[in-house]
Amino acid sequence: MQKEGAGRTALVTGASAGIGRAFAEVLAARGYHLVLVARRADRLESAAAELRQRHGIDTHAISADLADPEAPSQLVTELSRRGLVVDVLVNNAGYGVPGRYEQAPWPRHDASLRVMVTAVCELTHHLLPAMLERRWGRIINVASLAGHLPAPAGHTLYAATKAFLVRFSESLHAEHVKDGVHTCAVCPGFTYSEFHDVTGTRDKVSQMPAVLWMDAPTVAEQGYAAVMSGEPVYINGRVNRTLAWLARVMPQSLVRRAVAGSGKRFRKTE
Repeated sequence: MQKEGAGRTALVTGASAGIGRAFAEVLAARGYHLVLVARRADRLESAAAELRQRHGIDTHAISADLADPEAPSQLVTELSRRGLVVDVLVNNAGYGVPGRYEQAPWPRHDASLRVMVTAVCELTHHLLPAMLERRWGRIINVASLAGHLPAPAGHTLYAATKAFLVRFSESLHAEHVKDGVHTCAVCPGFTYSEFHDVTGTRDKVSQMPAVLWMDAPTVAEQGYAAVMSGEPVYINGRVNRTLAWLARVMPQSLVRRAVAGSGKRFRKTE
């Protein structure tokens, strides 16, 4: 039986680990050929080889640092050079800058914005027209539960970028769902991955209740199902959906106090 992704190609950014790696696995299992993008070439090549052998698909590993202003256009040029046409785009690459906003040098904030906002928009802008021409495409923007809640101290830009991805995805989906192109902001909460190791908050977040945590494969499976069914925003996990609902219906002053109190337990604010 032919798999649903047969003959189609998916591009995943931040594909060497965590949620990005899980999305690559989900897509490969459904028969999509893969373009894996991340900074770490060695891990990327290893993942590409493993997925190719396990699922019998074509895989391409392209090392790129999306914080580089030229990276998105260079990536698109490389896709063209290799004769690759992208049907599914997973904008997953991202990270947080912990601590007080003014204490991190601006170039560090600028790099995070380029990865999580500018590169997402630019890659989408480059790849969307061909999807519209074929009248089929899927765009997954990995956002966060943080995009639905008031932001606590620490990771000041992180929640803001994720809120942007939610609104961007909603609007893009509304524009083109009738053209056969679905866009979905996938919004996980705490997820077992390397994210908290990179930000140096592993010790703090490990204190959070187990009920708040999900695993990356589950997040990816749910995210894929959501974009295929035409949901513009999907919050992973019943607990996370409940938290987002409470944040909408409760008085905002109470929500901010609650988030600020819990934020002290898992954010670096000094």
